Order: sequence, then C-alpha cells, then structure tokens
Amino acid sequence: MPTPSRGRDGTTVKADTASPGREQTRQRVIEAAIDLLTRGGRDAVTTRAVADAAGLQPPAIYRLFGDKDGLLDAVAEHGFAAFLATKHIDPEPRDPIEDLRAGWDVAIEFGLANPALFTLMYTDPTRTDSAAFRTGLEILMGRVKRLAAGGWLRVGEELAAQTIHATARGAVLTWLSLPEDRRDPALFTTLRESMVTAVTNQEPAVRGGGPAGAARALRALLPEDSPLSSAERHLLGEWLNRLASDG
Repeated sequence: MPTPSRGRDGTTVKADTASPGREQTRQRVIEAAIDLLTRGGRDAVTTRAVADAAGLQPPAIYRLFGDKDGLLDAVAEHGFAAFLATKHIDPEPRDPIEDLRAGWDVAIEFGLANPALFTLMYTDPTRTDSAAFRTGLEILMGRVKRLAAGGWLRVGEELAAQTIHATARGAVLTWLSLPEDRRDPALFTTLRESMVTAVTNQEPAVRGGGPAGAARALRALLPEDSPLSSAERHLLGEWLNRLASDG
C-alpha cells in the first residue's frame, strides 16, 4: 500500500513508494524539471508543465514528491550531487593555497555553467540540509583542516569554511544578478584573492614560531582517539581555541 507523507504545507499526500520503476520515473521528472528551469526559470516549473514534459499526469508529481516544493527540493538535491561530482579531492596537495584556489574556482565554474540550478540550490536555506550538500561541506572542511595542520590558516576552521563558501556562493549570485554589460570577470579574481588573504597566511605560521598558528596546527592534528580523557580534551580545546584566536 502507498504510505502517506506530508507536503511543506502540512497536508497529507500519498507517496508512491512501491510502484515498479518508481526511481526511473522520479529521475525522469527531475530531469524534465531541470530542463524547464534552465530554459524558462523557476516560474516555468509548474506541476502541469513538468508532468507534460515527463509524459505523466499531474497527480503523479504529488505521489512522487508530495508537492511542488518537494519537487524543487529533489531538483536541488540533484544539483548538489552533480556539483559534488565535480569536486577533486587531493589528500596531500603540493601547494595547499593553490588547492584552495582550485576548489573555489570549481564552485564558480559550476555556478556559471548551471545558473538557474545554482540559484535554486542556494537561495533557499532549507535546501542545504541535503545529503550531497553536507558531503560537499565535509570536503571543504577537510581542505580547511589540511591548511590548519600545515600552519597556513589565519582564522579558525569554522570561520574559514564559512568565508570560503560564502564568497564563492556570493560571487556567482552577484554575477548572475548583474546586467550582462556590467559583468566584469575581475569580480571572481578579486573575491577569490580577498578570500585567500582573509583566511590564510603567506607563509605557514607554524614555521615562524607564532603561538596562534601552532595552536591551529595542533588542534587540526590532534586525533580523536588520544590518551587524554574527555575532560582533558575539552580543556586543551579551550586553551588551543584561545591561543588560536589571539592570532
């Protein structure tokens, strides 16, 4: 029997969870929605238009996604997964600063190649709960942790990750909001280099003997499984955070 689910408005709908080929049909609907989004913007993505494009009746959209918002959430999740597939992970980059720049550039390239999809993905905060989005953030945090471990990080890891993410997202959304005759490619270089300057040191701080850089490096390298007790780890974390913030 189909199991009930709720749309964003709280109404109960029947989710088609047992029909044969459900996932293939679901994917066909998502692809149809993305095509309409790309060609006509968000207003073009109506349940009737998507159903027609996918060769279905409109009620099928509600059975598969709950409501239109559920469909848009699925489209955004597809976008996050596609973005995730473009990311390159180098666990030991020869130049961690260049690796940071390259990762930032990948985000810009994806946004410019998929403007309507990127806008849908990043203009509704609730959509950042997607599994692919969280995996992408884990990749970003891994890059930031490697910077910290090498003594390159100027600020705390969380602030660095937020700055990197915000500047890339903001750069794309700002570019897309501008009339074509006002778009200057220097926007991306300027924002990227401002981000690099804001979150990293020109030289590893650890080599210079500064306590802030050393604290960040130690905090990043400290293993989860250590001989320290929970209370000792908590106290050490407080000390390292205090030392790191002094830089």
